[in-house]
Amino acid sequence: MRPFPWFPATLAIALLLGACAGGQKTGEQRDGPSQRKLTAADVPDARPRPEPPARYGNHSPYEVLGKRYTVMASSAGYRQRGIASWYGSKFHGRRTSSGEVFDMHLATAAHRSLPLPTYAEVTNLENGRQVIVKINDRGPFHDDRLIDLSYGAAVRLDMVGSGTARVDVRAISFDEPAPIRLAAAGNGGTFLQVGAYRDEGSAEALAGLMMQEHLQPVSVRRDGGFYKVWIGPYESQRDIDYATRRVVELGLERPHSVKR
Repeated sequence: MRPFPWFPATLAIALLLGACAGGQKTGEQRDGPSQRKLTAADVPDARPRPEPPARYGNHSPYEVLGKRYTVMASSAGYRQRGIASWYGSKFHGRRTSSGEVFDMHLATAAHRSLPLPTYAEVTNLENGRQVIVKINDRGPFHDDRLIDLSYGAAVRLDMVGSGTARVDVRAISFDEPAPIRLAAAGNGGTFLQVGAYRDEGSAEALAGLMMQEHLQPVSVRRDGGFYKVWIGPYESQRDIDYATRRVVELGLERPHSVKR
């Protein structure tokens, strides 16, 4: 496999923090895929959730190879298209810029300016495949690259062989207010069913997640041997669309509307 023509993302730690696990040296080994067979089904989406800013990796401005970079104050509204590359075995087990250990088999990524961590949906514009990643690293430090994906994320996007792909990167923001226009009692409204289980405990767990993510009101209804988790009712299509998008961003299947 040819060496990738970009500055290793995880090496940014040595430059930003003055230390890097394992005493990283450029050129000490070539990067490449995992030794274990990995398929797209083996790599789950990162599960977006609100997190405080990482203790490391958010210093701004910072300098790499004589060039200064500025970290964005917020990821809200970020959407950009560009070239993605990937990194893998050479950095597996090393510390990322945020301080987390890099696991090449997970859906993570590196970006020069988005705050750490940021969750983002990445779409391969060449084949339509998508993956949700957790951005926890800095890089790539080449002007013609937008984002560095982990090997696992690259497997999901089917871009390992080509090394690069043109992608759309959309940050998943938690800054938007929760829907507030709930249908008044007796006025009907639209519920969203976010799950149905034969096991009551599983339904209650999902209901708890909805409450944690402020997707309320939440109810668990027993119907035909299933425990169904509903959120709402919502009065407007705008609020239905918002709640639907938030559920999908949590890594769940798209909910369907239920009228009462």
